[in-house]
Amino acid sequence: MPDVSGGHAGNDPSARRTRELIERLIREGTVVARSDGSVHELFPVSVDAAEGEALRGWVERERGAHTIEIGLGYGVSALFICEALLANDQPDACHVVLDPNQSWRFADCGLQHIEEAGLGGLVEFHAEASEIALPRFLAEGRRFDLALVDGNHRFDGVFLDLIYLDRLVRGGGFIFVDDFQLQAVAKAASFCTSNLGWTVEEVSRDDDSHHWAVLRTPEVRLERDYKYFVDF
Repeated sequence: MPDVSGGHAGNDPSARRTRELIERLIREGTVVARSDGSVHELFPVSVDAAEGEALRGWVERERGAHTIEIGLGYGVSALFICEALLANDQPDACHVVLDPNQSWRFADCGLQHIEEAGLGGLVEFHAEASEIALPRFLAEGRRFDLALVDGNHRFDGVFLDLIYLDRLVRGGGFIFVDDFQLQAVAKAASFCTSNLGWTVEEVSRDDDSHHWAVLRTPEVRLERDYKYFVDF
């Protein structure tokens, strides 16, 4: 099992609790939901330690402060992201999470872990589908440094997420795409690299459970002729 002891807990109580919780969840692999007592296997639904470390590393290196995650699930990826935000120590840091399935599918375990880590003041949760929330965020003028896409894995769902994130993520920001082994996910991402000027920064080794890719948006959004199209 990959080492997950390299966090930046320091003297911040939330950072220490987050690191300890990550290590426990990776070690035990299960969670008992406080909401109904149900027992849940965390993996392979949640990101594993290696992917979590990669995600945390990207948030830290990019000095991210405003992050968005589509699909909270059991909250493991959110814990890694929040650990990085705490390490970056940006005063206005906020992690926005969207998950309409949190209650019925995950028995609120993701929110349970956020609370257990003491991250309630850092996380903004919306129990909405991304196709509803993202257009509203755009209308409100919100902007993010980086995004994690791990929600609806059908082509149309991923495609919509990426198209809205092209406008929501700042120029030169990055989008971390999970489940890149799925044809629908990779195909949606290929439109962005072929037509929107996104670049591929990193791709993980092949993994049947959690292949992932890191895509970067251009510093300036492309101006395209109305006939412009590159097959993908």
